[in-house]
Formats: sequence, structure tokens, C-alpha cells
Amino acid sequence: MPRSIVQISGHIIDSLILPKVLDLIIQLGAEFEILDIQIGHRRADRSQARIQVDAATQELLERVLAKIKEHGALPVEAEAESVELQPAATDGIFPDRFYATTNLPTWVRVNEQWIEVEGAEMDCGIRVDLKTMRAECIPIHRAKRDDLVVVGHRGVKILPMERRVPREAFEFMSSSVSTEQPKGLLIREIAASMKRTRAENGRILVVAGPGLVHTGAARYLVELIEKDYVQVLFAGNGLAVHDIETALYGTSLGVYLDKTMRASEGHEHHLWAINAVRKAGNIRKAVEQGLIQSGIFYSCVKKGVDFVLAGSIRDDGPLPDVITDTLKAQDLMREKVRDVSFALMMATTLHAIATGNLLPATVKTVCVDINPAVVTKLTDRGTFQAMGLVTDVEPFLRELSQYLSPAENAAAKA
Repeated sequence: MPRSIVQISGHIIDSLILPKVLDLIIQLGAEFEILDIQIGHRRADRSQARIQVDAATQELLERVLAKIKEHGALPVEAEAESVELQPAATDGIFPDRFYATTNLPTWVRVNEQWIEVEGAEMDCGIRVDLKTMRAECIPIHRAKRDDLVVVGHRGVKILPMERRVPREAFEFMSSSVSTEQPKGLLIREIAASMKRTRAENGRILVVAGPGLVHTGAARYLVELIEKDYVQVLFAGNGLAVHDIETALYGTSLGVYLDKTMRASEGHEHHLWAINAVRKAGNIRKAVEQGLIQSGIFYSCVKKGVDFVLAGSIRDDGPLPDVITDTLKAQDLMREKVRDVSFALMMATTLHAIATGNLLPATVKTVCVDINPAVVTKLTDRGTFQAMGLVTDVEPFLRELSQYLSPAENAAAKA
């Protein structure tokens, strides 16, 4: 019977790494035997375990080893094995059986030394430069002919994410999408985490959908921008169009936000807004010319917030700032997330999942949506560090903005 002995170490008990590994082995149809285990006596102590994995076939064993490796379980013999490298035969194509990455911190063993892989990102390959002894994640379309790419799982190890101590309240509920969560407490903890991020000069990414404008929540995002809690904004054509429509006409989808009534010929407003910005040249020029004098993108321009607008097939116009080449949009988003420490995703399914695919697991990620399926899809796609909050975006942003206000800070200190 095919067999392998794996070893895991770290905070494998309180981070639930050990039970996850054992559960995966059973779920996939293999068997395990814990050969030895050393459990730390204090919270700061590390633990380690050696586990024998038995499978009916070599194929099943390899599948089990590949899955449990995502939680840091590495075959004992692999500590001395080097990666297998094969050259890309042509641009834009990886070698067969290339190693598909996770978003966890990853190392590869090359010439008897472990090298950390730069730019952790899921669903990519690993390119190794033997001259500089550097390894980096790259998407398929960035592969160049003769690039050396890691093939198979040999010589690759992953560092699983461990729970921080002390833990924040919403970390306990990271896998839950219940509508009965204590939202006030979670929002306060999210605000506290954002404050810590900025106090440490970390950058905050916001990913938002047009629902922010339709529900009247845009003003609270503006407050976050003005308070310096947004350094990067990802969105589509819709958020920008309806934000600018509101700035020019006071409507969103032709409905007056202050009167909740439809404007005469209001269905034309968002198209007129697009045309006006195209005439000005782009959003920045429209702000500089005085055409746009309020709203999310007005504040982004004034505060120097980076924004990336990725287009889709259904876009009207689109605005001149919208990137219609999906690979170019992906690459620019990939560049902008490299130094992000915190990501807040609100009222958007496609952009949340797309951004989640680009984020390393070390980036704390919060997803807010009225639809529980959005959070579920995000975690199912591999962004398992995402913490979900099921609620309307308007009351969430209103309360978050209050917790981030100077008055709230002063009250907390008193």
C-alpha cells in the first residue's frame, strides 16, 4: 500500500491545522496514523506532529499529499528534495503538470536551499531564475519561452496561516455567513483593524459595486476616503457612472436619491454622464475642469487615491478610464494589491471574487454583502482568509464611518 510520512509544525492545535489535515485525509479516502505528537504547554509554544498517510493507490496518495500540503503538511523526505523545473515551450503556455499555486506563503527548494516565492497569488505558476536565485508567482499569460517553471509538488512547501493571538472578534466568525451575527461588534472590530492598518502605514483597498450609490451609501465611502482610510479603489464602470450621474444630476439610475422619485427622462442621465466625461477626456480632467464637484471619484482625485476600473461586456459607454482588456485590467489590479494590508469588499460579486483571486492570504479581507452566496463563493474560490458580514451596505458603511470618526475615537478614550 502506498505510504508517506508527513510532518506539520507551528500552532497546529489552536489554529485547527491538525484536525483539518486529518479530516482531509479521511474525506479523500485515505487513512492516517499519528506516529508522534509534541504539544506546546503554553500559548506561545509551537507544536509538531508526524503522521503516516496510507492510500489505496499512488494516485490517491499524491492527491492527498497535494491537498494537505496547503495546510503545511510536508512529506519528511521532501525536506531534502529539490523542485523539478521545466522550460516553457512558448510564450503564454506553462509546461504540463505545472504546480498551481495557492495564495499562502510558499517556498521552493533550489540547489539545496529554500527560496521564498515572491508575490503569493492563487492559480498561478512559479517561475525560477537560477542566476538570481529568485522565484515568483506569474499568471499563465506572462510566461515567456524558456522560462523555468516548477512542475509537480516536489520541493514545494507552504506556510499555513495561523490564528493571531489575541484574536479579534470577527476572526472567530470568519467562516460564517449567518445573518444573525452581532453586526455592531463586528463593525467596531473592522474599524479597529482599519485604524491599526493606517497607524502602521498600511494601505487599504476598497472593492465596491454600484449598489453603494443606489442605496445612498456613497456619501459614507466619501467620508472614508476623506478620512484617509482608502488608498486603492477597485470597481467597474457601473460604480463610476452612477457616482458621476449623482454628482451631475442628483440621480442614480434616473431616481433622485434625496426624493426617492424618478426624474423625468431620468433613464438618460447615466448616458449623459458618460458622454460628458468622455468629452472632458477622463474622470481626472472632468474634476480639474470643474465638471465633477462631488462624489466618490471626485474625492479619489482630490485625495490621490489610486483607482482601477475593470470593464465588462455589459458596460454602457464605457467611461474612458475603464480598462476593457481584461488581462490589462488584471495586471494593473495585480500591481496595485502588492502593498495592500487590508481589503474591504462591498456589494459586488464579480469584482470581489476577481480581487480575492489576486490577494495573498496575508491580506486581511472583509466581504460585506446582503447575499450570503457572495461570501460563500469568495471562500470557495480559495480566498479562505475572507471574513463575511451579511448585511445591507448602507447601514454597514454608515456605522463603520461613525466608528472611524474623530468623535468616536475621543468617546472611546473617555
